[in-house]
Amino acid sequence: MQIMTMAWRNVWRNTRRSVVTIGAMTFSLLMMICASSFYEGMLNKIEANIVEVEIGDIQIHHSDYRDSPSIYDTIDASRNLVESLEANNYQTSERLLGGGLAASSETSAGARLFGINVVDDADVSLIFERVEEGQWLDPEDARGVVIGRLLARTLNIKVGDELILLSQAYDGSMANDLYRIRGILGSISEATDRGGVFMLAEAFQEFFILDGGAHRLMVRRPASLELPDALQAVKDVANTKELEVKSWRELSPILATMIDSALQMLQIGFLVIYVAVVILLLNAMLMAVFERVREFGILKAIGVSPGSVMRLILMEGAIQTAIAILLGCLLSLPALWYLVYVGIDLGELGGTTVMGMIIDPNIYGMISYQTFTMPLIILLIVVVLGILYPAIKAAKITPIQAMYHQ
Repeated sequence: MQIMTMAWRNVWRNTRRSVVTIGAMTFSLLMMICASSFYEGMLNKIEANIVEVEIGDIQIHHSDYRDSPSIYDTIDASRNLVESLEANNYQTSERLLGGGLAASSETSAGARLFGINVVDDADVSLIFERVEEGQWLDPEDARGVVIGRLLARTLNIKVGDELILLSQAYDGSMANDLYRIRGILGSISEATDRGGVFMLAEAFQEFFILDGGAHRLMVRRPASLELPDALQAVKDVANTKELEVKSWRELSPILATMIDSALQMLQIGFLVIYVAVVILLLNAMLMAVFERVREFGILKAIGVSPGSVMRLILMEGAIQTAIAILLGCLLSLPALWYLVYVGIDLGELGGTTVMGMIIDPNIYGMISYQTFTMPLIILLIVVVLGILYPAIKAAKITPIQAMYHQ
C-alpha cells in the first residue's frame, strides 16, 4: 500500500510528462479498438455473404461436376439425401445449374441459370433479401426470373421487361423460351452480378427438359456445430464416392485464407503502432529514473531493497497504463456505437470486387470479446517491455553511484 501511495505521487510529480504518456496510450488503444471492430465487421460481412447468400456452409455435387460442369452430372436420388440430412438437423436445398445465353431486344450476354425451390432455398440462403428492384421469385409465377444487376445493365432491361433465354437442352435439342424480369438483385458476387439468372426449379426443368435430380445441394450446419465436425457428419450421411462434399473453405480457399490472415495482419498492425508507444513510455520512464537517482540512492541507503525500488517503478507504469485503459475503453463506447449502428460509407470503394466477392458500400463494425481483448493484451505486453528496463535500471542504483551522480 505504501508503494502504491508513493507511485501515485511520483506519477503526478511531472504532470505534463505523465499526461502526454497517458494520452498516447489512450489514443493508441482507442484507435486499435475501433480498428478491431471495423475489421471484424468487414470480415464477418464477407463471410456472411459467402455462407448465407452464395455458397452455404457445405455443398454436395456429383464427383465430376466441379471439374467439368455438365447438365448431365446430376445427384441421383437427391431428394432422399435432402430428407436424410434434414432428419439430422442440416437445412438443405436442391439447386439446378446450367449455362446459356440471355438476350433482350438490344443485346445478349452469357448467363448462369439457377433453378431453385423457393421455400427450401429460403432455409439455406438469404439471397431473397438482396433483391434491389422488384420482387423475389414466386411459386405462382412460373415465367418470372430474377437476374444480377450487372446483367440487367448489360442487357439494358428493367423489372417487367422480357428476357429471352437460349441453351442446349438435356436431350440435345435447342432450348429457348421467353421470361419476364420479376426482380433485379443488388451486389452479390462478380459472377452472380454479371450473369446470374434465378428461376423456379420447375421452370428450369421444363426449359432444359430435365427430369428430377439436382446439380448442387446447399447445406447449412446447426449453430452448435463447428464446420469441420459438420463437414464430416454430412460426408457420413452422403457416404458414396459418386458425390463430392466440400465446405465453403474448400470451395473458396483464397477467401478463407484471406479471412484467417486478416486478423493476424491486424495484430501486426497493432504491434507496429504500439512500438511508438513503447518508445515514448521508455523515454518517459528513463527520464523519471535519471531525475531521481539521488532519491533512489537514499532509499537504498535507508534499507529499501532493489526489489522494492523495481516494484515502485513498475507500479508507476501500471498506474499510467490503468488510467489509459480506462479512458480508452470509455472513449471507445461512442465510437463503437457509431461503427455498429451508423457504419462507414466506403463511397467509390463500395461495390468493388475482392477475389470475386462484392464489398458492400457500407461497412458496419461489430463487438465481440476480441474487439477489446486483442488490443488490450498487445498493449499490456508492450507496456511491460517498455517499463522493465527503466525498472531494472533503477533497482541497480547504489548509494555510492547516487552520491557521485551529477
